[in-house]
Amino acid sequence: MTYFGTTGGIIAAASKKSAEPLKIVGSIPVVKRIVLTLQQANVFPIVIVTGTREAEVIHQIASSGVIFLHTDNCEQPELLASLKQGLAYLKNKCQRVVFTPVNTPMFFPSTLKAILSCDAPIVAPSCHGRGGHPIILRHDIWDRILAYVGNGGLRGAIDTYGVRRHWVSVEDEGVLLNVHNEEQLERHLKAHNDSLLSPVIKVNIESEQIIFNARLKLLLFLIADLNSVRQACIHMGLSYAKAWNMINCLEKEVDYSIVSRQHGGSKGGHTKLTEKGEQLMRAYQVYEQELNDIAQVRFETLFRRTSLV
Repeated sequence: MTYFGTTGGIIAAASKKSAEPLKIVGSIPVVKRIVLTLQQANVFPIVIVTGTREAEVIHQIASSGVIFLHTDNCEQPELLASLKQGLAYLKNKCQRVVFTPVNTPMFFPSTLKAILSCDAPIVAPSCHGRGGHPIILRHDIWDRILAYVGNGGLRGAIDTYGVRRHWVSVEDEGVLLNVHNEEQLERHLKAHNDSLLSPVIKVNIESEQIIFNARLKLLLFLIADLNSVRQACIHMGLSYAKAWNMINCLEKEVDYSIVSRQHGGSKGGHTKLTEKGEQLMRAYQVYEQELNDIAQVRFETLFRRTSLV
C-alpha cells in the first residue's frame, strides 16, 4: 500500500508488568485519552500494540477506529520491541509516526501539534529541561531502528547511529507524567481535559441508512493491507458477519464492487480492494480531514476567542 496519511501513531500497551491501558483518569481509560489526543492532530492510522488485558482493551477501544497488533511477549517486553512491531506494520503506510507508551497519557494536543510542525528525523518535547513523550520518528530512520539489536532501547539505537534529537520546549508537564504518579495526574487532569475540548465530527455518508463512515474506512484500509476480511476484523475488533454486512450494503448502494473475492485454491482465498474501492476510501479520508480542519477553525473563532468555552 502506498502512503495513506502523513502521520501514523504507535501506542505501546503490551507489558503485563508495567502497562496500565485501562487505568481510569478522569472518566476514561488512559489508552482512550491518548487516542483522542492523537486524533485531534489527524493522526491515522493509530496502532495499539496489545498484550496485557488485551480482550478488555479491544472491547473498550474498538469503536475508536484504531488497529490492534498482538504481541506474545507481554510479560516484560521492552518499549523498543513494541516500537519495532508498530514500525514494521506502518512501513510504507505513512511518512512518520508518533510513538508513546500508554503510561504517558497526559500530553496536550497542542504539544503534539507543536512537535509535528518540526521536520527532523527525531523530534521530542522537553519541559523544564527534561525530555518526555511523545516522540516523532521520520520514515528515513525506521530501517536503522528496526535493525538495531543492542542494549539501551530506543536511546541506545539513537546513540549508536548518531541521529540527533530535535528538542521542542513546551509548557506542558503532561509530557513527563506517568500514570503511577496519581497525585500529579490529578493536578494535571483539568488542564488536560480543557485541552481535549474540541469539535468531534462524525462523517457519515447516508441514504436510507449509513453506507460509509470512519469504521468502514478503517475496514477497507485493513483489507487493502492484509488481503483478508477475517484478518482485518481481528485487527480492528469487528465481527466477521458485521464486516461483510457493511461491505455488501455499500456495494448495493454505490452499484459497483468495493472488493474482489477469490475463494479457495492451494493458498486459500483472499479479498482485495478494487480500484474504485480504494479511490472511495482515499476520497473519504481527504473529505473527513478537510471537514475536521474547517470545524476546528470555526470552533476557535466562535467559541475559544469569544471565551464561550
